Amino acid sequence: MLDYVFFHQTPFDEFVAFVRAKGLQPETEAEDGNYEVRLPEDIDDALSDEIEERYDALMDMNRALFERGQQEDADNYQGAGVVLNLKDGQTVYADVDSGLLAKIMGVLSAEEFGEVVNAIVDAIENPDTRTFCERARDRGT
Repeated sequence: MLDYVFFHQTPFDEFVAFVRAKGLQPETEAEDGNYEVRLPEDIDDALSDEIEERYDALMDMNRALFERGQQEDADNYQGAGVVLNLKDGQTVYADVDSGLLAKIMGVLSAEEFGEVVNAIVDAIENPDTRTFCERARDRGT
């Protein structure tokens, strides 16, 4: 069996829904904040690659949610966040609704979403007042 482990229910639920939509019947277990998904090893290579890519993307969400959970106070708030790396080396977190983040991660890979986030951070830290058309012309695109 192939084991996939999560530490937050949101990415776990997303992953289970994903593999079921692919026609698989995963074995699942949830205990003490650990969520496990087990799949048979005899999955075709193309599907296995899709599953690994989806797992990697959801692990990024899982890490963000887990880190956020580590910072929660006694009120036990739940949420999701996006890590922003600023040019001065500082790392900050942007609070994002976990449902919205799950939708985003359902469409984009972690790398693609990271590109979007980095483009936004760059635009904020290095504002360019030219119009989009002027920038495209200057880039030659």
